[in-house]
Amino acid sequence: MLKPTTRDVNVLKTEPLISPADLVAEAPMSSSAQTTVLQGRRDIQSVLQGEDSRFLVILGPCSIHDEKAALDYAERLAELAKQIEDNIVIVMRVYFEKPRTTVGWKGLLYDPDLNDTFNISSGVRRGRKLLLQIAEMGLPTATEFLDPIVPQYLADLISWVAIGARTTESQTHRQMASGLSMPVGFKNGTDGNVKIAVDAMVSSRAEHGFLGIDESGRTSVVHTAGNPYSHLVLRGANKGPNFDAVSVADAQSKLKEGGVPSQLLIDCSHGNCSKDHTKMHIAFEDAVSQRVAGNTDIIGTMLESNINPGSQKTDTDISKLQYGVSITDPCIGWEETKTLLLEANKLLSG
Repeated sequence: MLKPTTRDVNVLKTEPLISPADLVAEAPMSSSAQTTVLQGRRDIQSVLQGEDSRFLVILGPCSIHDEKAALDYAERLAELAKQIEDNIVIVMRVYFEKPRTTVGWKGLLYDPDLNDTFNISSGVRRGRKLLLQIAEMGLPTATEFLDPIVPQYLADLISWVAIGARTTESQTHRQMASGLSMPVGFKNGTDGNVKIAVDAMVSSRAEHGFLGIDESGRTSVVHTAGNPYSHLVLRGANKGPNFDAVSVADAQSKLKEGGVPSQLLIDCSHGNCSKDHTKMHIAFEDAVSQRVAGNTDIIGTMLESNINPGSQKTDTDISKLQYGVSITDPCIGWEETKTLLLEANKLLSG
């Protein structure tokens, strides 16, 4: 008589994945890419410590689905970054993982072919290759880590990381952040709760021991020293924005109460533009104005920006997708992006 199984009841199949060490060997970091990553981290750390008075702007597509368009955007951004580097530190968003409220496309790492085949082996290779190409342009990159396994494959190429509103309260992500090698921004909750991000900062700055994988892909106990460069990101809420001076002051008060640094970033998308990309400039301009008026704890902003504005659906023929248009959250276009950054550069230079 066969006994009923008690494991993997709902698992259809498992597939072996290349180890992090083998992927790094397959797509190694060049010396120029390493210089870009390390300089990007140093710049951001110096901004957080108040040693660098420049304004940090983390911007780029909501998510990457087309590497050609991403490289096109990166080339434009790298050129603009050089023009404004005296006043603004530019870091490009290169997001490969997307949190979903229910279901949907989860990002280039998980479904690179946009057809629900979940070819993750291809996704991690394509993601690492793109990060290398952008780093070799001299442009540091930022991303959001959702799966705690992913950093072993990509973190050596990243200068800044976000922990999103849905995962800031997660112990797994706080532990992961405590071992990451770059500054980490924790976003307030989707309901606007800033305290959970403050708690996350406290947690991520402490030592932890937890289960993870090593560079060979072996399940391991990971011991971390804590990340001294965690900080708050205000991203608005379902009930409205929190980029205004009153909300910023309230957030700074909560940071001080929590015994953590009061520096923060303002994410101009999500709740801070009521999910309307045509209003993103309002949050950006307000953040820059507050900074110019003397609030140096506002260290920078985030913008969701692409070559062309808006967004598009993928539930039709993907061969007909518009070039340089987001397939997740709507973004502002390149022309508006350039205008906003050049105007900010003028204001910040005064």
